[in-house]
Amino acid sequence: MSTLQRKNMNTPDETRSFPQGSFNIVRLGDFAIASSAFQPGWRWSEHVKPLVGTESCQTHHRGYIVSGRMGVRMDDGAEMEFGPGDVYEIPPGHDGWVVGNEPMIGLEISGAEVFAKPQ
Repeated sequence: MSTLQRKNMNTPDETRSFPQGSFNIVRLGDFAIASSAFQPGWRWSEHVKPLVGTESCQTHHRGYIVSGRMGVRMDDGAEMEFGPGDVYEIPPGHDGWVVGNEPMIGLEISGAEVFAKPQ
């Protein structure tokens, strides 16, 4: 049964840190949400791939970009760029990077439990 709950992103249940970025996870029962902060120069294939050991990111992401920009290239070559106010869905099999000189701040609605989890 669900209960009325509150947690704050400033005191996450788990923090995953990696070069040029961090991922703060808050859990409410079986639901998890994360705030992400990726600095200029961050790229999944350079900064997270060594932690997880896959050729491309295998997380299925759904979320919201608060600020900054992010580029994504799927394994099949399709590319898209996301910016402030964009709600996104990114299937498994991709690389991602920060576009420009501003940090990318976002909320991960789906995929929080598995992203950047060391294998």
